[in-house]
Amino acid sequence: MHIAVVGGGAAGFFGAIHAARQFPTTRITILEALPTPLTKVRISGGGRCNVTHHCFDPLVLSQHYPRGGSALRGLFSRFQPQNVWDWFAQAGVALKTEADGRVFPCSDDSDTIIQTLTAAAQQANVHIQNQHKIHTIQRHGDGFHLQWSGGDMACERVLLATGSSPLGYGLARSLGHQLRPPIPALFTLHISDPALRDLAGVSLPQVRLKWLDKGLSGAEQKHREQQGALLITHWGISGPVVLRLSSWLARSLHGCQYKGQLQVNWLPAWGREKLYQHCQSLRSQVPRKSLGNYRPTLELPQRLWHYLLTSAQIPLERRWGELSQRDLEQLLLQITAKVYTISGKGIFKEEFVTCGGVPWGEVDSRTMQSRVCPGLYLAGEILDMDGLTGGFNLQAAWTTGWVAGQALGAGHE
Repeated sequence: MHIAVVGGGAAGFFGAIHAARQFPTTRITILEALPTPLTKVRISGGGRCNVTHHCFDPLVLSQHYPRGGSALRGLFSRFQPQNVWDWFAQAGVALKTEADGRVFPCSDDSDTIIQTLTAAAQQANVHIQNQHKIHTIQRHGDGFHLQWSGGDMACERVLLATGSSPLGYGLARSLGHQLRPPIPALFTLHISDPALRDLAGVSLPQVRLKWLDKGLSGAEQKHREQQGALLITHWGISGPVVLRLSSWLARSLHGCQYKGQLQVNWLPAWGREKLYQHCQSLRSQVPRKSLGNYRPTLELPQRLWHYLLTSAQIPLERRWGELSQRDLEQLLLQITAKVYTISGKGIFKEEFVTCGGVPWGEVDSRTMQSRVCPGLYLAGEILDMDGLTGGFNLQAAWTTGWVAGQALGAGHE
């Protein structure tokens, strides 16, 4: 039997390797459109490869997927981050967990993961064909006929693991699948405030964001508020908290063309009342100190503090003892509930993640075989699933690839 794996990414390689190990007499060929495979693995984690996330409870793990979590929960009971960790350990790759739960190779080099996957595929006699961009896949008897520029191939089974490639979506549609429209799922936000953009490079470990506009679905309503680290950029805001918000609200933000109102609390750990009392005490404790030179807390970067004072129309040279009640109320509003106009989206350069794709109802999650096209299997981002940043998307690729690999050659050995 011959199995064609269309797509040389994480899901395709993992599926091919495990199919070859499970069914050693089967011929398996990976067909990759680009000159080199595993390109997204290479750029993951800023070139260090965020292999997975340190979370070993399938229920908790599945809650990090805005779409596809329900289906993945069952799959994670079969193959989850601990299995990924063990697999790479057996291949001689040492992994490490960072403070935020992200897992990387100890080498901090994605080439370590790429070389390991490539070597495992070669040892399992998987054939790797680069620059084979598949144009059509047609049913041919009990099998399939694949065509690319300058060649074709017949096979009994196909694993479609083309990620978010429009070509892959087109192939799935040509074989009878419906598609939930693919749209960006991890992105930064543009803010039309030149004064804020002038603070590019300023970061805070804890900021709370709240999307104010209506029109969110029930599930999205639960996630309209997010808290975490934020980075101010020359186009607006980025960082983990922005990426989480954009991921959970991806469809609604797409629907409103990435425009709306976002409330920012720059000091969520304080609480408005505690901050109010603290500022009141500063008026009497340091009355001669200028506001510009004396921040209420070192948690506010100096540049951001000056920006907030200016936004509240309070001169930097004004003294704490001269701060009026009205000024204080306006300053607290700027710190704890400032509203920004979002004018668009950017990209998250380390991740190119989409939501949408083949619906889970059209796939048998026990095997990853298509319910509408027998002999066709699907794995990875071509499915309607996406995870938060932090190794979750690669974990979904490993898991769905592994499940498909266990089943691809069944009944033909």
